[in-house]
Amino acid sequence: MASLDLRRILSGWDYEANQITVRKITGDDGTPKIQMRLDLGLLQMEVSGRPDGARPHGCDCLLAYHEKRLADHVAKNGTELGFELTAPDCQALREESLQYYHRYLAEFVLEDFEGVERDAARNLRVLDLCRIHAREVADRETLEQYRPYLIMMHTRAQVHVALRRGTFKTALARVNAGLSMIHEVLADNGQEEMFEEMTEVQILSSLRDEIATRMPKDPLRRLEGELQKAVDEERYEDAAVLRNRMEAMKTRHLKPAPRKRRK
Repeated sequence: MASLDLRRILSGWDYEANQITVRKITGDDGTPKIQMRLDLGLLQMEVSGRPDGARPHGCDCLLAYHEKRLADHVAKNGTELGFELTAPDCQALREESLQYYHRYLAEFVLEDFEGVERDAARNLRVLDLCRIHAREVADRETLEQYRPYLIMMHTRAQVHVALRRGTFKTALARVNAGLSMIHEVLADNGQEEMFEEMTEVQILSSLRDEIATRMPKDPLRRLEGELQKAVDEERYEDAAVLRNRMEAMKTRHLKPAPRKRRK
């Protein structure tokens, strides 16, 4: 009989407090798994679908099941009005979302940013579904405290995906959009004064600064810098050459593209 003692699995993989320790392994079924080290053992998660591998009501997850219920309700009634989530429904969705929370933390450490983006977006959908359709007021509000954090994690994932592709402008647009969404959440709750102090905002602001330092410089701005330096150093002939190059560049940008001839 195979041993059930976890010490063999954990041997050489020590728990480190205040640090997320994860690894990817291949399961006995031949598919990849994510393991997260805990103080008394580990969590093992599937890399796709529900982290525990379950398929509630034959769906990928409880969220997918309730979204299908909502779609069926709209198809039958022509409106979302009358669709409700009971308190047990919401509790089960919260418990399921915790699984996805653990997984996207692990994915972030493993730099699987597409996975983080997918799972954080999924948990944001849970917040939206409960906020709109929960029967009890408490169930509509309980998860809302986590919305800024989820927006931040989703945005960070989107930014890292864009940076990997070298699309710096997209990365900058993503982080600005994330900051705007957090500001909107606070404004809706009359808490705009908290914006600058929020950890989520500070993390995204630092990420925006990092993107700015990595963005390739605009050729025209680079020439402007060289021109100013030439003027400061009284290299007027160089300044004249740089000024001509800038004028030529501006002319090219303003010149309309040639029209294609019709055959």
